[in-house]
Amino acid sequence: MSKQRVRVGIVGAGANTRLRHIPGLREIEGVEIVGVVNRSAQSTERVAQEFEIPTRFASWQELVASPEIDAVMIGTWPNMHCAVTCAALDAGKHVLCEARMAMNLAEARQMLAVSQAHPELVAQLVPSPFGLISGPTVHQMLRDHYIGDLREVVVLGANDQFWDYSKPLHWRQDASVSGKNTLALGILHETLMRWAGEPAQVFAQSELFEPTRPCPEESKFSEVTIPDSLQVLAELKGGARAMYHMSGAILFGPGLQIHLYGSRGTIKVHFEGNQERVLIGRAGDAALHEVEIPEDEQGRWTVEADFIAAIRGEMKEVTLTNFKSGVAYMEFTEAVARSAERNESVSLPLDE
Repeated sequence: MSKQRVRVGIVGAGANTRLRHIPGLREIEGVEIVGVVNRSAQSTERVAQEFEIPTRFASWQELVASPEIDAVMIGTWPNMHCAVTCAALDAGKHVLCEARMAMNLAEARQMLAVSQAHPELVAQLVPSPFGLISGPTVHQMLRDHYIGDLREVVVLGANDQFWDYSKPLHWRQDASVSGKNTLALGILHETLMRWAGEPAQVFAQSELFEPTRPCPEESKFSEVTIPDSLQVLAELKGGARAMYHMSGAILFGPGLQIHLYGSRGTIKVHFEGNQERVLIGRAGDAALHEVEIPEDEQGRWTVEADFIAAIRGEMKEVTLTNFKSGVAYMEFTEAVARSAERNESVSLPLDE
């Protein structure tokens, strides 16, 4: 039996879209990428030629309105996610939107409301890739109470990504494009939510060490509007305490890690490129030891396959990541931003 035909249009062919989403969609039987629009006519043409996409659209509005498209993949920067998502859903298109969900919590809530007004359509966010490989193993260990009661969490996302101030302004350093999404905070917190639940209260502080960056296109220096460094203390709803250290301005930092400390043991997950290392230990062990996860027990990237399966009714709903989960991590990043701005603790959930 042939699979239901699904015609996909691409709005914004960023790096992740070209690396993962377009190849992933093309591997699925019955899926056709029929149209694309990028930031300029020239870049649209390049992408269309590279991936043999037949239709080049002049604007995203034309693409989402096209009757020749069933689903829209949004690979733009966060400043366009809300507008394109809402328009696509209102036009009767299924949506797969790149993370971070939106510029801020208000936009994220708007996206959720529009998706709820169209329950017949699939609305999916690209999930945090961190923890996809080791996730099943970590989940099982937590279910088996390997660490006992969760007491403390440490989330590390500290490296030298933005250490060199002579490099041009990156879009992730521009709040007008990235919104209230600081460094790796949101993407690591999303992973933590799968393992430890949501926060009840946060207190944050931030610092911007290098306030300007070169902007070669305009032959000037531009202001950096996203912090270089961020620290967060949080209380999780289950009572555990959490500490986040985010930085893009330190040399020889710890990189990306999540530590789970319990009453009986410890789990540390290290994210190293495309690899994930899980180190564990309990009382009586001389040191942490690494878990060897058999290949058949590892999780994997199934984003595009899940999206199409949900459209075809082959799976009940998307779990990684639906719009409700996206709003939850956007609420956290909003609370952190408010706390840092006001120098006071902020309780969740947020009323507005």
